Amino acid sequence: MDNRPIGFFDSGLGGLTSIPYLKKQLPEERIIYFGDTARTPYGSKAESTIRTFSREISDFLVKNDVKMIVIACNTVTSICLDELRLRHPQVPIVGIIQPAVDEICSFENETNVGVIGTKVTVSSETYSKGIGACRKDIKVFEKACPAFVPLIEEGIIDNEIMDLTIDYYLKDFIRDENIDTLVLGCTHYPLIEKRITRKYPKLKIINPSELVVRKIESILRKSDQLALNSDFNSIFYASDLSENFVNMINTIFDKTDVRVEFKSFDLDVRA
Repeated sequence: MDNRPIGFFDSGLGGLTSIPYLKKQLPEERIIYFGDTARTPYGSKAESTIRTFSREISDFLVKNDVKMIVIACNTVTSICLDELRLRHPQVPIVGIIQPAVDEICSFENETNVGVIGTKVTVSSETYSKGIGACRKDIKVFEKACPAFVPLIEEGIIDNEIMDLTIDYYLKDFIRDENIDTLVLGCTHYPLIEKRITRKYPKLKIINPSELVVRKIESILRKSDQLALNSDFNSIFYASDLSENFVNMINTIFDKTDVRVEFKSFDLDVRA
């Protein structure tokens, strides 16, 4: 038993999409979440900048005595996972990408997989390399969709603007590459999953925000670190405690029993 919190972090609010799945599967677990809302989005920034930001946030979570760190960000996972594991060897660190790769590698039939994500995630080819290492028969096509994150961060989700943006990125991509399976390669994207499914109902959607919870549970069970009757309130930190951040937390957790405490925390936002 280990009632210490699990640390989650993301460039903004996207990583919040994993929390409802975690609370459904492991209701006793409590979270310390850090959203770097003052410096989002990460997906178009230099790798050196992203590495600096990620070191700062992981150090913060370790100082708060988390029992595990979940990198709830595809961009950070794609370039920083190994570095952060070396930096904090005493804490298990889980990335968002490998659980989705494992899911696709378990498919029985050949398929054409489309991966959508930020520019950094796509240029890293982490999904393509991971899937290619286990399944040579699966074709993987990746596409950067940089406009999705700022629109979602602004709450522009359930409207015509988002529908037009989805078509702009996906219409030709899905048709030309004959995509039948789509990986939401950014933790913001589950917030527009319903819009994508409505426009492309035949697509099989892979949601890493949900799949990573299986990995979290497996690690905690093996190490006997599952929480039991924890009285730790989940805390959600933000480098910029904006109205959008608060509104999105309230939207995601509207029908759950998650107790939310908001705190602002200033990292060095000059970089």
